[in-house]
Amino acid sequence: MLEELEIHNLGPIRSALIAPAGGMTAITGETGAGKSMLLSAIRLISGGPSDGGRVSVGAQEAWAQGVFEVASSPAAVAAAREAGFEPEDGELFLSRKVPASGRSRSMLSGRSVPRSVLASVAAELVTIHGQADQLRIATTSRQREFLDRYAGDEVALAAYGKSWSALRAMDERLERLNSQESSMRQQADYLRESIERINRVDPQPGEMDELRARRDRIENAAEIAEGVTRALGALDASQVVDDVESSSAADLIDHASQALRAIHVEGVFSELADRLDSISTDLSDVVFSLSGEVDNEASVEDLDAINGRIHELDELTRRWGPELSDVITWRDKAVYDLEDLDASPEKVEQLEAERAQLLEAAKKAAQAVSKRRRAAAKELASKVTAELDSLAMGTSKLEIRVAEREQLDATGADDIEFLFTPFPGSPQLPMGKSASGGELSRLMLALELVAAEKHVVAGGTVPPMTFIFDEVDAGVGGKAAVELGARLAKLAQSAQVLVVTHLPQVASWADEQYVVAKGETKDGSIATTISQVRGDERVHEIARMLSGSESETSLEHAEELLKSSVLD
Repeated sequence: MLEELEIHNLGPIRSALIAPAGGMTAITGETGAGKSMLLSAIRLISGGPSDGGRVSVGAQEAWAQGVFEVASSPAAVAAAREAGFEPEDGELFLSRKVPASGRSRSMLSGRSVPRSVLASVAAELVTIHGQADQLRIATTSRQREFLDRYAGDEVALAAYGKSWSALRAMDERLERLNSQESSMRQQADYLRESIERINRVDPQPGEMDELRARRDRIENAAEIAEGVTRALGALDASQVVDDVESSSAADLIDHASQALRAIHVEGVFSELADRLDSISTDLSDVVFSLSGEVDNEASVEDLDAINGRIHELDELTRRWGPELSDVITWRDKAVYDLEDLDASPEKVEQLEAERAQLLEAAKKAAQAVSKRRRAAAKELASKVTAELDSLAMGTSKLEIRVAEREQLDATGADDIEFLFTPFPGSPQLPMGKSASGGELSRLMLALELVAAEKHVVAGGTVPPMTFIFDEVDAGVGGKAAVELGARLAKLAQSAQVLVVTHLPQVASWADEQYVVAKGETKDGSIATTISQVRGDERVHEIARMLSGSESETSLEHAEELLKSSVLD
């Protein structure tokens, strides 16, 4: 949700700050006042193209920033994290600097980012339905995405995506095999010889460290034996000298413990005896471990064998290392690569059979997606057509055509087309080519309304989004304008809606209203101001929109319009 939009030196707007409502916000003002600059600012922070010619006269650069609450938008958070950003306090700051000459600068939460990153994050937060922006829905890819979101069958889409990826991987593997040349055959020979050499040595994980430890022990056998014997002699002489009468360290500690326990006076003696017992147990373990080392000696022959094995492993690590684990990893990968390089007829035939199975699985998965799309297309088109009747487009009709094809691609096996008929007898044309700017805006409003209602009825939640409508009221008036405002207010129950309008019947439904006005500054220049109107100020603005004046009659009419603009 857009919490705040700040603009500096963009066209006639020297400085402006708006805080849209969580529901519906109306942007009003006389024609030519500069309402379009608000849309320009939002397009900028959404990663749209920049134009230095829109920098205010006399200014060095234009700047716009949007503060978005993203805690309830997992998709936006994921897009930000993918770019290396973590939302702070559940917010993201999208901003853009446009110099009068030179390249613009995009920033996400205060750090410079490529414009594409700004666009990817904004795409999860803002949808602009202006005449230029909504032409994007005319592309088949956008229409398919909208239909898939409406169908809401992520499971079927994910299943197809998995099948498609497996099929593409097999196609790439077969292509490599079928295009194999002499250089690849030489590579296969090299891999085969290398694998055989490594397998002859048969290195084992961790073997090198174990061999070096054994070699160090043998080379220092005398020192180890002397140290172990002296240690055992000090701890328990009976382990190294037969018939010795001296007491071991453990025996002496046991005697000390027993002496303490014989003291029948309260105090620390019992606790100290327990500590001595624990020490005695540890000493016994040490003696046991050391006694096992006395006879653990290796011969010179063992040392020669170990050095020979280490030499063999060193030869492998010099070529495929640096570590023995790298050699084993390289060998295992080489075995797989060799399968691809060894393009024997039997191998190709086996892979072709596997591809046929993968293709059949992908087709079945695509058919499941197609079935869902056809059902969703019929339902969506019917409900949108019904919705158009309340938007002063009662004779218009939307049809969504899903044509299944033989060839698969990453999206499935369907050609999807949104076809719009503006009036009876008109040819059925692709959406975007058969509707005016106002009609297209209202058509998009109908699509968004039906999609939002589908999510709510299904018990789900509408993905949080800020919808911005421009020209949605073009060619509309009277009762149809009231209904248009009501439909925008309905959408605002599940999303944030900003609408640029010149109709009081639309603006009256808004939760908040901002007025864009142009006037002369102290230095004699012309600038645009944006101010929020509430209470009596809003009544006066609605009255101005109704009749161009603020007469007693128009003020009464404005008050009545505001009171009646409430959803049941």
